Amino acid sequence: MKMLRSLLLACTTVILANATAADVVTVDNCGEPLVFESTPERIVVHDMNMTDMAFALELQDRIVGLTGITGWYKTSPKFDELRGDIPELAPKYPTIENLISVEPELFFAGWYYGMRPGGDVTPDTLAPFGIKTMVLTESCVHLDKNRPVASMDLLFEDILRLGKVMNVSDRAETLVTEWKAELASIEEQTTGLERLRVFLLDGPSDAPFTAGKFAIPDAMIAAAGGENVTHDLDTSWGRTSWEAVAASNPQFLVLLDYQTGNGAADTFRFLQDHPVMSQTDAVKNERWIGLRYEELTPGPANIHAIGKMAKAMHTGLD
Repeated sequence: MKMLRSLLLACTTVILANATAADVVTVDNCGEPLVFESTPERIVVHDMNMTDMAFALELQDRIVGLTGITGWYKTSPKFDELRGDIPELAPKYPTIENLISVEPELFFAGWYYGMRPGGDVTPDTLAPFGIKTMVLTESCVHLDKNRPVASMDLLFEDILRLGKVMNVSDRAETLVTEWKAELASIEEQTTGLERLRVFLLDGPSDAPFTAGKFAIPDAMIAAAGGENVTHDLDTSWGRTSWEAVAASNPQFLVLLDYQTGNGAADTFRFLQDHPVMSQTDAVKNERWIGLRYEELTPGPANIHAIGKMAKAMHTGLD
């Protein structure tokens, strides 16, 4: 009997150990492992694009707070409906106090998407409070220049990571399958068409703020059948010069529309009055489209935005 009890105890220990190991989830986090021994029940999400990812995975019941929404953007009725009564902890960048006040287990944010290198809120400063940080992959380049050039995998892999961590992988995989099929349809329609030179502008300024080779709009422009004239910019989002942009003579413009004032239309008028940009083909021919912030940062709105870009760039597309 004693031997039987010992055998049963040993088997139980092995079973429990295996079960515990099976519950551990590890995902890549800017090249470092991020480990979860259980599924987070309380999360905070920064910015509209990452919030859209969480909403697409139907995680509202586990979101205890949002940050960085109303300080910059005008939300849509659909976003407000999906958000419901989830509180906004900070209209722009959060403080540590904002975050620990709701006791989250996970903060989904990025570098210059809620966190700044060397700032008060970073994965290292949150860790002592039991808060793990999942970093938006597009933003990893700010700490590691040895990153691959942007592709739509920035969206696909982040939604799969979030799905795995939150134990909704089936839902995430279904979304990615649907998005890839939609993207393939768009790319098929633009195959063989002239690849227009495209410039993206984030609002009027003395030096243009735009998307470089590591930002997802670079991949979006390519998927829509264009070529990003600032592809050689060695960053995700950064500044260049008006002279450099004008010298590339863009044929089409993507203008970030914050939906304040007249939005992208005001930005286009700025370009019409600009001494060098006014001479480019895109401005002279009035070839442009306005897209919202969440359409141009990694998130579910990217795929539809690529379709809108493709239709505006190329005549005759469905």
